[in-house]
Amino acid sequence: MSQHLIKLSVGVKDVNHLARLQERRLADAEGLGKIPELKHVTRNTPKRAVEILKGGSIYWVIKGFIRARQPIIALRPVEREDGRPACAIVLKPGLIRTEIRSFRPFQGWRYFSIDDAPLDAPPYKEGQDDVPDEMAAELKGLGLL
Repeated sequence: MSQHLIKLSVGVKDVNHLARLQERRLADAEGLGKIPELKHVTRNTPKRAVEILKGGSIYWVIKGFIRARQPIIALRPVEREDGRPACAIVLKPGLIRTEIRSFRPFQGWRYFSIDDAPLDAPPYKEGQDDVPDEMAAELKGLGLL
């Protein structure tokens, strides 16, 4: 059985903003002659790595709501700039939008049960606007999201 992770996407306005940031990271790596891959470097290596690598995703919380996920394709030991060990969570490029669900703030990443994970949203059309946070909160409160 697979296991997911959940992570706050601090400073990100919406899913489109996160997508642009990730595209820029890939382009920057390619421009520097590095292998273009998306990775989130974290201090702690997940102890449930085997389960995560059996189809797990990282779910992104943006402004208090789970909005998207990305499949995790590798967990790799790396070294931070200060020489301390860390773990790179390597992500498949491209965000998969999910049903919007509110989620409380937390630090770092957390394990996220498959049973708790929101379903994927209907296909996203290029150029489509993201649901504004205030509207999402109101629709969620009305039971419409």
